[in-house]
Amino acid sequence: MAVIHSVCISKRKGERKVAVPAVTLVADFGVEHDAHAGSGRQVSLLALEGVERMREKLATIVPGDFAENLTVAGLNELRLAPGDRIRVGESALLEVTQIGKECHGHACAIMRAVGTCVMPKEGVFAKVLLGGPVKPGDAVARA
Repeated sequence: MAVIHSVCISKRKGERKVAVPAVTLVADFGVEHDAHAGSGRQVSLLALEGVERMREKLATIVPGDFAENLTVAGLNELRLAPGDRIRVGESALLEVTQIGKECHGHACAIMRAVGTCVMPKEGVFAKVLLGGPVKPGDAVARA
């Protein structure tokens, strides 16, 4: 089973997100109070295991540094593809819209420092079909 490790938001696009105690997912919008809400990539998810692999290369990396909203332990085990639906927490339902993304001109601080990044291949992006609260410890499962 996959489990939420951390939930993160940012006030502006292009900056690292910071961990918060909980977030609210809003249908057809994204993460309430997050800079990417309302965009084509409403919610971003990243496997905790990817963050930990990157931390081996740069010890200061923490969840949110890749601008992900939800850092999820065991996310890769779900083997998600665009169109798949996942339940998050007690009531939220997401639909995967994209796997991976192009880095911003290969100019992010992590790419410059380490020479690699997990988001281009491992980042998962989704739209919110049904909203609800999400916090660390919540389950993530295929719907």
